[in-house]
Amino acid sequence: MSSLRPFHLAIPVTNLSKCRTFYRDVLGCKEGRSSDNWVDFDFFGHQLVIHLKEAINGNDISNPVDGKDVPIPHYGVVLDMDTFRSFSERLKQKNIEFIIEPYIRFEGEAGEQATLFFKDPSGNALEFKAFKNIDQLFAK
Repeated sequence: MSSLRPFHLAIPVTNLSKCRTFYRDVLGCKEGRSSDNWVDFDFFGHQLVIHLKEAINGNDISNPVDGKDVPIPHYGVVLDMDTFRSFSERLKQKNIEFIIEPYIRFEGEAGEQATLFFKDPSGNALEFKAFKNIDQLFAK
């Protein structure tokens, strides 16, 4: 797999203070620049910016996957398996309410992966995953 450049993602949040604490203290993201209306984070090597938007007009949309309702839209990071395990344990210790609890998809098949879903305090859905073999990230 080639070396990837960091992505930049800006998302709306309804409570800047609560989400700042969530991304920094719960997810462990290092805080960067900020203003009264936004905060930058080092999101596993990528730039995530939370922007205050007091009203978010979104639909609670999901798509059935493996008999589970996967929220759309969602975002996250592909971690290595050891980091995924320790990260998911940290989330459990922080009493995160999972939309989809950590589990293994495609077990024994191409693209075998661990995955989990939860929401931030503003309702943005996140997915974190890890592949048994990262070379199978795009395997069919």
